[in-house]
Amino acid sequence: MTGPIIIGNTTKDHATTEKSEKMNGSLRNGVTNGKNSSNGINSKTYIADNWSPSSWRTKPIKQDVNYDDKEHLKKVLTKLNHLPPMVTPEEIIKLRNQLKQVALNKAFLLQGGDCAELFDYCSQEPIESKLKVLLQMSLVLTWGARIPVVRIARMSGQYAKPRSNPFEKYQGQDIPSFRGDNVNGFDFDDRKPDPERLVSAYFHSAATLNYVRSILSSGFADLHHPSEWSLHHVRSNGTRQEYQTIVDRLTDALNFMTTIGADNPLSPISNSLNSVDLFMSHEGLILEYEQSLTRQLKDPTTGDLKWFNVGTHFLWVGDRTRQLNGAHVEYFRGIQNPIGIKVGPSMQPDELKELLDIVNPNKEIGKVTLITRYGANNVEKYLPGHIQAVKESGHVVVWACDPMHGNTKNSSSGVKTRHFNAIIEELSKAIHTHKANNSQMNGVHFELTGEGVTECVGGSMQLADADLALNYKTYCDPRLNYEQSLDVAFLIAKYYEKERNGYLPGL
Repeated sequence: MTGPIIIGNTTKDHATTEKSEKMNGSLRNGVTNGKNSSNGINSKTYIADNWSPSSWRTKPIKQDVNYDDKEHLKKVLTKLNHLPPMVTPEEIIKLRNQLKQVALNKAFLLQGGDCAELFDYCSQEPIESKLKVLLQMSLVLTWGARIPVVRIARMSGQYAKPRSNPFEKYQGQDIPSFRGDNVNGFDFDDRKPDPERLVSAYFHSAATLNYVRSILSSGFADLHHPSEWSLHHVRSNGTRQEYQTIVDRLTDALNFMTTIGADNPLSPISNSLNSVDLFMSHEGLILEYEQSLTRQLKDPTTGDLKWFNVGTHFLWVGDRTRQLNGAHVEYFRGIQNPIGIKVGPSMQPDELKELLDIVNPNKEIGKVTLITRYGANNVEKYLPGHIQAVKESGHVVVWACDPMHGNTKNSSSGVKTRHFNAIIEELSKAIHTHKANNSQMNGVHFELTGEGVTECVGGSMQLADADLALNYKTYCDPRLNYEQSLDVAFLIAKYYEKERNGYLPGL
């Protein structure tokens, strides 16, 4: 690991970075030493020109945070520079390899979690409930699609959120909007951005990740017992029977594996039945924080020194911060982590091609996940052009559908909500639009929780606007609850089962 990253001296950073890369043999006329690797990544990888972890500071930035006390911020960032990594290059490369399989249609991506984590969610019950729903959803999806599922949680760092307006009205006065727990507090008297929250974000992320690792290695993932799942929430008898059929078949399959001894500790496939890979992700929004956790470490497959964000496995850039000449794109183009890009109606096809070339000049398969978020009524209008643009660009990406963000509305009581039917409609249209354009949807991206919240209407519970007040907890955007999340998984599984049998229905 290198020493602390210098904050604020971009010219010196550039020179130091280039000198370090030359000394370590990683810069040879713009390419690496060309060692062969087994990870599917181009063996001749072009180094990002004039890039360093701080080069984003030379670019215009959106959604930045204005801290009043710059000296306090500097001390906080210096502390973050010295804290140990939360994830390793080995884990990051492992995820990249798995996402390559997703991009090649050999696996399916499930990404989900809170809209905006709170520090209070760093507790046993909230962590376990999110893991449980993601694991159960992935089991259902694996059964339906008959391919492995790559699991990425919006967790252990999703503490910041972009806002359309930096201010909101409170008692006739403009106060800063709530930007997430790593920026300011939700209480109206706690809206001043506080640099110390960045350190708190690190430690809450590390504690969450530590507990996730410990319970996954201690048998928590062995909750693949569908017979114990309750379907009492499904009000329709017909729908409940359809779901029960899937559960019964899963139970039979797992019982068969037990009968033949596949779950024996000495079996070569035992680990896949009792433990899983689960990766962490968050939006890379607060670049001061991300820079502080960007370290130059050895690529485990080549031995070359490369820049990794060691604060999480996967980062995405939002629809509000993906400007071609902006600070966020500048930061994202230099890290080895797999990255996501939110793609909405405002994205022009030619802009998408140029953006892919900037962040992935080597066209490494699966390096970029395009997370589409149009709204149910806009999928067929915008997605075909984006698919064609990617084909023309020569990039092979992971196509993931985010059916949440484009379908937010106000309920009759004035709170934000999402209708389950609109979520399913966007998913269905995305699947069919990809097929009509000789492409394939490779995954899904949800805002969800494992708790029994009432924030989205519809689903097999048949929640209505009047039910939202029963348990509306979100501090930002509405999330699918545990039952609605399983509803989505069951519906997607049913679709893929019928597709395998030659029938192409909608969801």
